[in-house]
Amino acid sequence: MLTVRLVTHHLIDSYAAGGPAYDEMFTGNGPRASYERLAATLRGLSERDLAARVEALASSYLDQGVTFDIGGEERAFPIDIVPRVIEQEQWARIDRGVQQRVRALELFLADVYGAGEVFRDGVIPRHVITTSSHYTRETFGIEPPNGVRVHVSGIDLVRDDQGEFRVLEDNVRIPSGVSYVMTNRRAISTALPESFAEHRIRPVAAYPQKLLAALRAAAPAGVDDPTVVVLTPGAFNGAYFEHALLARTMGVELVEGRDLECSRGRVLMRTTSGLQQVHVIYRRVDDEFLDPVHFRADSMLGCPGLVNAARAGNVTIANAIGNGVADDKLVYTYLPDLIRYYLAEEPVLANVDTWRLGDAEHREQVLDRLGELVLKPVDGSGGKGIVIGPAASAAELDSLRTAVLAEPRSWIAQPVVKLSTVPTYVGGALAPRHVDLRPFAVNDGHRVWVLPGGLTRVALAEGELIVNSSRGGGSKDTWVLAGTSANAAQPPSREPVVAGPREVAPLDGGPVGDSRQAQAEQQQQARDLGDAPC
Repeated sequence: MLTVRLVTHHLIDSYAAGGPAYDEMFTGNGPRASYERLAATLRGLSERDLAARVEALASSYLDQGVTFDIGGEERAFPIDIVPRVIEQEQWARIDRGVQQRVRALELFLADVYGAGEVFRDGVIPRHVITTSSHYTRETFGIEPPNGVRVHVSGIDLVRDDQGEFRVLEDNVRIPSGVSYVMTNRRAISTALPESFAEHRIRPVAAYPQKLLAALRAAAPAGVDDPTVVVLTPGAFNGAYFEHALLARTMGVELVEGRDLECSRGRVLMRTTSGLQQVHVIYRRVDDEFLDPVHFRADSMLGCPGLVNAARAGNVTIANAIGNGVADDKLVYTYLPDLIRYYLAEEPVLANVDTWRLGDAEHREQVLDRLGELVLKPVDGSGGKGIVIGPAASAAELDSLRTAVLAEPRSWIAQPVVKLSTVPTYVGGALAPRHVDLRPFAVNDGHRVWVLPGGLTRVALAEGELIVNSSRGGGSKDTWVLAGTSANAAQPPSREPVVAGPREVAPLDGGPVGDSRQAQAEQQQQARDLGDAPC
């Protein structure tokens, strides 16, 4: 019988021959020091045993409701059995870099929706902000109670062919995927107990408590015991599992827009005991659907009057409305300068080299090299709209050229980054697959805390560079080692038992009114909303 030992040695031999991507587990001489114990565990498993563990992983996720939605079809979220290992020294740099980035983004957002000194000092042109599709004039001048706008962030990192971590993009609107960090840890500690016990792995179970503490700290002034809720678009949204899990593990109510009402500048929640004031809303609904008074009038997912209540200082919306301007990929190109401007520091984590196509000189360079570069829409998410030049047809490149010339501000270009690879179980064997990393950070106003690990997303198709679940990607558990020794033993951390979303329901049994058409429209809006998993 072919064993994983043979597959693993084939992997070593193939990488010894050289490749364009940096492999995180193997060098030409064998596994890296941080992966030696894991490699030894895999060598000790037969092909049949490994396959059985992989099948058990997938079945457990489907049974628990750890799913996501693609085109109306609910699927178990793919999790690979081979974890990604990050040494403490590497993680310390990531931690510092993410904290630095979040602090700069906080100051930038306060400036953009306030004094605008960054414009007057010529660090970033005002038109870059005012032309962003995510800039919300409706929230100009609203100051959050404790000064925090980015309560939760997900900063996407990639590792280039030199093994250096670089920032690919910032996510400070409603970053998703942290639920998979928690469920992946519990699943892999069960699937590979022998390897898990041989490593000192920093736990991830503290995330819900850190998030709840940050949300409570953001409550309006004078509120000693704030009521916190998680606002979801509903069970038809692709990320509903995450909304339910976070509400459950934080011990707060999961509500829909129909469970809330605004009265006299306050937000009230319908309960079986009557109306109760809400002080903090951790929203998982996009800006345009939050308040039909100020944004989309046809929205059935938010609550009329939320913006006015926030402006009156009676409720905190986390993350703040309008944060999306910092997610704009054109703004991303200015982040190194913004870090220097606001913090007087050099960036700890570098950006990926980027061309701004609104700049005539940059545009001319890129149009001559369309077939060599990656082009991205500045307001895209989930991998949508990305064109990888070397993989595009002549017709696709012609169409892209037309789109760029029509709206150059809407595009950036980057070189093709050969994302690092980690061995991944595909088709009964271990094969190199490209990965990225989304560390999650929580800001309570005093400290930016970075969850040790984050979500490793993996492109399961051979050669694929887009890791998003909407493009068929999966995930890996991310082990951040404690201390400098990868081989020191520590008992597995006790991770929380998680339940599927069906155990948590909105407070109200049905939509306001009796219209089936209205209910159908609400369900469709929930499906279409952008808070998709990863």
